[in-house]
Amino acid sequence: MQAIRSYTQSVSAIMALVMVLSSMWAIPASANIVGTGELLTEQRADIDREALMSMLDREDVKGALASMGVGEQEVRDRIQSLTPAELADFKQQLAEAPTGEGVVGIIVLFLLVFIVTDMLCATDIFPFINCIR
Repeated sequence: MQAIRSYTQSVSAIMALVMVLSSMWAIPASANIVGTGELLTEQRADIDREALMSMLDREDVKGALASMGVGEQEVRDRIQSLTPAELADFKQQLAEAPTGEGVVGIIVLFLLVFIVTDMLCATDIFPFINCIR
């Protein structure tokens, strides 16, 4: 009986030590209130991304991108990586572009986005653009 009691005490001491150590490593959870503006901005960004992706399905846009040597998948990846502010700016520029020059404006804007991201060392599409870092 004494041996069992001694064994139980040592096991319970080890278990208590394990519980104390495991609770020390626990990270406390934190929650913040998400504002309506933030939520609407993210939803607007998703809608803008979908609109740009649907524009890439047009044959004239595909042809123009192919003639410039830019792959469709690269453009899709780049659209996915744009921030909500960049998407809103892009959509504003599309709205202001004349109707006949829309495709050319889109292509020029994509090229500008590619050049800026190359300059920021985020991508390496154009070998003639040096990184500013």
